[in-house]
Amino acid sequence: MKTIQLSVLLLAAGIGCFAQQWEFGGLGGGSFVPGATVSSSLGSATAGFQTGAAAGAFLGQNLYPHLSGEVRYEFLQSNLRLSSGATEATFSGVAHMIHYDVLYHTNRKGSRTQYFAAVGGGLKVYDGTGQESAYQALSQYAYFTKTRALKPMVDFGGGIKYALTPRMILRTEFRDFVTPFPKAVITPAPGAKVSSLLHNFVPMVGISYEN
Repeated sequence: MKTIQLSVLLLAAGIGCFAQQWEFGGLGGGSFVPGATVSSSLGSATAGFQTGAAAGAFLGQNLYPHLSGEVRYEFLQSNLRLSSGATEATFSGVAHMIHYDVLYHTNRKGSRTQYFAAVGGGLKVYDGTGQESAYQALSQYAYFTKTRALKPMVDFGGGIKYALTPRMILRTEFRDFVTPFPKAVITPAPGAKVSSLLHNFVPMVGISYEN
């Protein structure tokens, strides 16, 4: 609930600062996490999240001929995953992201095709939603918890906008969302160490409306 309230407040703040030229839309795609290495005296395993669906919405403002800004929210189906060799353990989970991005367009606003690069930052919430149990495979490396971890996030990427009509835009993009590893959700076992950063690759396609 607190995550939803925070998202609503940030979106409202973004709406309040937007002037005349604005754009809003929705996106859908997939979420891919290469994972991080967990190592101990017993060996190593890969900890992270399974491939899942991604969906989001954004509200943006055209700031200058080549620059725009966007407030964005994404929901990810992110089941927790731990693997080593042929053994794998999983745990239900989701993630929420709220952030502000600045986009640089290669062509001026009004061009039918626009290539863009994006960079921004915000917050990502990891939620472990599965049922905890007394035994979990690969618990010598890490174990899953039914809890929540709030992490600072930076993101970068790029994409293409194509005007289907003067006001409707088809959009494709690819983003990399980077956070510290959520140790409260996937907790390393005593004596085990995990990589500090986690990358989340998210390709998406969407439709937006521009005034």
